Amino acid sequence: MAGNPIPDITLADGYTIPAVVFGSYNMNGRDGVAGMVNAVKAGYFGIDSAFNYENEGAVGEVVRTCGVPRESLRITSKLPGRHHRYDAALLTIEESLYRAGLDYFDSYLIHWPNPKENHYVEAWTALIEAQKRGMVRSIGVCNFLPEHLQRLIDETGVTPVMNQIEMHPYFPQDEQRAWDKAHGIVTEAWSPMGRGSDMIHDPVIGGIARAIERTPVQVILRWHHQLGAIPLPKSASPERQVANRSIFDFELDEGQMARIATLARPDGRIDDQDPAKYQEM
Repeated sequence: MAGNPIPDITLADGYTIPAVVFGSYNMNGRDGVAGMVNAVKAGYFGIDSAFNYENEGAVGEVVRTCGVPRESLRITSKLPGRHHRYDAALLTIEESLYRAGLDYFDSYLIHWPNPKENHYVEAWTALIEAQKRGMVRSIGVCNFLPEHLQRLIDETGVTPVMNQIEMHPYFPQDEQRAWDKAHGIVTEAWSPMGRGSDMIHDPVIGGIARAIERTPVQVILRWHHQLGAIPLPKSASPERQVANRSIFDFELDEGQMARIATLARPDGRIDDQDPAKYQEM
């Protein structure tokens, strides 16, 4: 394992999660397993998956073959929108565990609120029950706006310990991150490099990278970390996997952080995936 170890962050429920988690979207089958095993060997002990990624089986195979004890790994999966009804949600979590061949998930999240269907509180009560049954340890959400989160808290008395949201220098989510932090919710960042955007070629980020002799991706991931968010980078390349997790032996100064802050855009979302209206079934 190269570079400094990825530190752990303690969640509000007392469990921990690595400060950088490996994203597994589109990593399926034999090649997906090989790529994820390489990631674990490179020092990623957290793997993010989802029912809709259709790779929970591959993730389970990684757990069994990577050579790292199960208790040292942090495995996440997510509930799809079509299974937000209480009974369906519990069955889906059971199915996720069967697919993965695991006894428990370290965290399980509601993938999107899907407010048009308006069953996300019912889904949240199912996650609470799954946690009581020992099927999952930590429970949280993805893409929830403050009004969605507040409703969960008001109607169930249970606050999610994490909220995984779209976040990158073009869409830094300042208000959402502040709301999460004020309520003891850890923010995770999906598509931390903007998913196919020109962000890694941005001249501001490139200038900072050259000045500190780091890659643009390392600069972006370090920016996430210094803002208190957990980025979820993904790469099948062993070299990039090592580079992407090697962000704990340098810091961005205030001026560099301020320069990156100037990149924020009002229309910074990818594909206009606004949780107030976006549906993911």
